[in-house]
Amino acid sequence: MIHFTIDHPTLRLAVVEAASARCEASPAALTERMRAAASRVRQDAKAFPEAVRAAIRDLLRVGGYKPSGRGKPASEFLFAAACEKGLPAVNNLVDINNLVSLLTALPISMFDTDQLGAPAVVRFGRPGERYVFNASGQSMDISGIPVVCRADDEPVGNAVKDSMLAKVGPETRRVVAVVYGSSKLGPDLLETAARQLQTLLAEFASAGVSDWYLCPPHPGS
Repeated sequence: MIHFTIDHPTLRLAVVEAASARCEASPAALTERMRAAASRVRQDAKAFPEAVRAAIRDLLRVGGYKPSGRGKPASEFLFAAACEKGLPAVNNLVDINNLVSLLTALPISMFDTDQLGAPAVVRFGRPGERYVFNASGQSMDISGIPVVCRADDEPVGNAVKDSMLAKVGPETRRVVAVVYGSSKLGPDLLETAARQLQTLLAEFASAGVSDWYLCPPHPGS
């Protein structure tokens, strides 16, 4: 189990760890679920609740980050894509990530566990700090945004775009999904996202899911 330390007053995480995963093209059953989810949000805007959108944007603003335009949460990009032409198919792991994000309206990062390492820290991006987020070499200014960092303090992901350093790929065998939530929303939505990820990883990535947990733990859990 990867231990996460969070330096943020309202950020809450659900973490799902899976072993023996396979990264490959998505099967037809998964792409059909993606199409159905996209159709649902096109037909009913309330399927992507305003309260969730606002809470995620608010937690990103705490450190001075401005979550708008190209810097809006990844879940909002997925919603826009779903409304326009549907979710793009990438591979089974990314598609599972995107499907659950669209279903819950919460941004999610999925990392290669062996590249992330342990323990992990979520801190605010420092002034001028950047990382490359795609194969074309484009970079993102991560100043002020909560970022997931490896044990060596290298930032690898956030609720907008993830670094290339720990992304899943053909060699990935162990994955850790990080769902970004807010104390304003309570734990139920995070738990729903975690259980959906758990189910889909087992069904479509042949993964043996070792655990899922909330960070920090919900009182009474």
